[in-house]
Amino acid sequence: MRRPVPLLVLPLLVLAAGCAVTGSGPADGFTAPDHRREAFDQRAAEVAEAWRPGPDWRTGYVPLQGPTILAGDPGFTAETEAAFSAGWYREQVAIPPTRVGGEIRFPDGRLTLPLVSAAEAYRQLDQGDPLPCPGRPKRPGPPTAGPSVEPGPDGWASSGATETGCRALTVTGVTLGAVPVRTSRGEAQVPAWLFTIEELTTPVARLAVAPTAVTPVPEPTAPARPLADGLVAAQDLAAVDGARLTVRLGVGACDTGITPLVVERPDVVVVGGAVTRPTGDCIALLKLEPVTVTLAAPLGARPVLDVSTGAPLSIAPR
Repeated sequence: MRRPVPLLVLPLLVLAAGCAVTGSGPADGFTAPDHRREAFDQRAAEVAEAWRPGPDWRTGYVPLQGPTILAGDPGFTAETEAAFSAGWYREQVAIPPTRVGGEIRFPDGRLTLPLVSAAEAYRQLDQGDPLPCPGRPKRPGPPTAGPSVEPGPDGWASSGATETGCRALTVTGVTLGAVPVRTSRGEAQVPAWLFTIEELTTPVARLAVAPTAVTPVPEPTAPARPLADGLVAAQDLAAVDGARLTVRLGVGACDTGITPLVVERPDVVVVGGAVTRPTGDCIALLKLEPVTVTLAAPLGARPVLDVSTGAPLSIAPR
């Protein structure tokens, strides 16, 4: 495993919080004041009209979520969730270095692309080693049950530790499979290396498409003027379920009346939100507030654009 890289701690980052608000356009039971609704509709129309991606948006592979995916409920504990978030892994099986080809299955067709090897995918997945746990023996000896492969230089992982943030996830198998991924052409089945993890109930999938075959998300064109007062931007998508979208808005720490706003067109969806600003002093802190909107029709392959920047929203990493 690679050595840990020192991390920079930045002050005043993002606080994720809040409860979902359900609605179609404005949230149920709330109507945004006319000036905010009108300002949103006007800017959303400009964003939608400016959205002109190149041909690769409909013919290539443009992923709209990160390369590491959990296909099911992993059964996290505080310790294993910390290890997953930090990218701490230790392999107990040989990971093949052979490169192969693969096929992406889109709703509108198929695309054959080169893939990275399982070894390359693992190098991308593994971000270093955790710090030693206080009081944990460096080499407690092999577990009573588990893989017969000899341990690496860090010794066997102890199964009895309860400290958070000092245990790596144990890779006990790897296979090539496919996982659902939101792309510019809708939800596709994308080749992925599936790493079986001893401590989790579902494999950790690392998308296998070679970086040279990935088309980047196009640069958006946003209106030149700033977002109107009382409107807030969408940061990312928390979930897509048919016509139901859960969007995370970037709001102030003391904002109230947080309301999702949406303009739906046949080819694009534009989202953002309205808030009531505080009248007194408030800490300058950005919160990610999840809100839910229900479209008139399933999202399908339509991009979801942020009303502030005009950028297509991606699925947020776990």
